[in-house]
Amino acid sequence: MDFSFIFFVMFAAFAIIFLFSVIKIVPQGREFTVERFGKYTKTLKPGISILTPFVERIGKRMNMMEQVLDVPTQEVITKDNAMVKVDGIVFIQVMDAARAAYRVDDLPYAIAQLCMTNLRTVVGSMELDEVLSQRDAINTRLLHVIDAATEPWGVKANRIEIKDLTPPTDITNAMARQMKAERERRAVITEADGEKQAAIARAEGAKQAAILEAEGRREAAFRDAEAREREAEAEAKATAMVSEAIARGDVNAINYFVAQKYVEAFAELARSPQQKTVIVPAEMGGLVGTIAGLGELVGLAKEQQQVRSETRAVSRPAPAPAAPARPAPRRPGGAVPTTE
Repeated sequence: MDFSFIFFVMFAAFAIIFLFSVIKIVPQGREFTVERFGKYTKTLKPGISILTPFVERIGKRMNMMEQVLDVPTQEVITKDNAMVKVDGIVFIQVMDAARAAYRVDDLPYAIAQLCMTNLRTVVGSMELDEVLSQRDAINTRLLHVIDAATEPWGVKANRIEIKDLTPPTDITNAMARQMKAERERRAVITEADGEKQAAIARAEGAKQAAILEAEGRREAAFRDAEAREREAEAEAKATAMVSEAIARGDVNAINYFVAQKYVEAFAELARSPQQKTVIVPAEMGGLVGTIAGLGELVGLAKEQQQVRSETRAVSRPAPAPAAPARPAPRRPGGAVPTTE
């Protein structure tokens, strides 16, 4: 009874071990290599597979997903003999599980060492300024080299990035001083350029102002000339009209004309800068008297003109002697108006 129970337990354990050794389940993102008596025969894809018992076994379990490997920090001498510390990361993906399993031992270590040596080669062929400013170019060159080197291993290098690049402390300080000096130089240039633009703008403004002022003076002179011309025309028309009125014997016209000239002359006398004192007549009626006297002269001229017309109408006799002129009224100052 006890022997049969022990046999049953041993048989069950053997059956479970046998099943696990024969039936294999491959998870997604993984591939298993199969070896028959130590020799590679095939690759198991994700899913369930059955192996030949006691003949086939699982060789390598390969990760087919994209992996990230660190590139250790190392000191590299650039082309201009500057020491820099460089590290990075590389993104790889196994494309052929068999080649990755059997063509290289310790794949992550091999890729890391390959990246370090090529990084030293690429950075060593460049100057410090190029290394600091051309990281994309370094990444592209490294990716091309690493991808070509890992292709026989069945590995694809997708990306390589420089994670950190540290120059020496003295070079860092020198770069900081250089950057400060460069920014100060740019500030001075920018300030000078601003002053230049401001001076140009002020000159342009003064130029436009002078042009506008000259145009204004020209327009004002033109309008003044036009006004003087119109004033002269008006004066000529007024004089002609007054002359015609005088010829017709209109006393009011000559009175207005003489009074206007008298007032203008008196105003000019008052505005004269050399005139300290202006004597105003005690009786402003003298102006009226002067105008009245002139009116009488005009009336006398009219009568003489009528007599001459009548004489011509009768058979043109010899002209009659002119009548003596009436004495004109005296001005307040004792002056008597005369006619030429």
